[in-house]
Amino acid sequence: MNSFKKGILFTTLFASLVFTGCSNDDDSDDLIGNWIKKSSFDGPARSSATSFVIGTYAFVTTGYTGDEYLKDLWAYNSTGDYWEQKADFIGVARSSASGFELNEKGYIGLGYDGTNKLKDFYEYDPSSNTWMQKTDFAGTARYSAVGFQVGGKAYFGTGYDGNYLKDFYQYDPTTDSWSLANGFSGNKRRNATVFVIDDKAYFGTGINNGAYQVDFWMFDPATDVWTRKRDIDQDTDDDYDYNDDYVILRSNATSFSMNGLGYVACGESSKSIWEYNPTTDVWLERTPLEGSARTDAIGFSINQRGFVMLGRTGTSYFEDSWEFKPLEEQNDDDN
Repeated sequence: MNSFKKGILFTTLFASLVFTGCSNDDDSDDLIGNWIKKSSFDGPARSSATSFVIGTYAFVTTGYTGDEYLKDLWAYNSTGDYWEQKADFIGVARSSASGFELNEKGYIGLGYDGTNKLKDFYEYDPSSNTWMQKTDFAGTARYSAVGFQVGGKAYFGTGYDGNYLKDFYQYDPTTDSWSLANGFSGNKRRNATVFVIDDKAYFGTGINNGAYQVDFWMFDPATDVWTRKRDIDQDTDDDYDYNDDYVILRSNATSFSMNGLGYVACGESSKSIWEYNPTTDVWLERTPLEGSARTDAIGFSINQRGFVMLGRTGTSYFEDSWEFKPLEEQNDDDN
């Protein structure tokens, strides 16, 4: 090959590589969504905290600093963007507990105190700023379970008690009792996540013996029926293209919902966020968290506003708080 032809070939290859690199950058830049930094958490930086939302306030308690298990309680005023300390949780300090809101009261239970897996259960009344111990959880002592309220019914389920679990129990505040609920046909797991849209709970992710779980489920409390939705793993070998770019599989993620859509964010070594549309049963990637990648963060929504905060990366624990604006373009200059 003469030098002229070699020059043309080299120029063509170089241009192709540059174009490909620019295209990948453009793909990342094309993601929609903007993150706004909010008031930093006033308590110690932590991971594996628990939260529940009542009205315009999010309540955050328990967790682990890397040195200490915690039991302080903080309320986030989403209107004023500030924190207030409330009455300490009255159970033993712990991490990886579970919680939910029911009838304008908050409930916290389960978890791990550094030695023991736990099954005790407590109610918080924000009107009096007081805690009361309730009937212990009816299942085995465990941690890294999910807790949620949907359609006026509240549940704890899955987690780890020395073995991976898939059972669910419903709590009745009228009788202060637990009853075994209908289970789902998926795998056992811990560190899954759940969000609620239109009185349906959507449950997925998590890990079992080192394997991320691919199945994704909808639970209808009106019928007590679990329905399997499309799996959340990437699959380029089937006849569909909706999941060719999926990178959703993870554990220790957090989630929230707003405006009829669900969001799963962060997780092991991740800062990505994926948006779920229950009408199409399809996920879309949105702009990743502008803060550090993190695991064991918490997420919640208040009046159609979504938040992610706290968590850790390795031995670094975070106290930052972020609000996600899904319809805005990313703006690096607003934080």
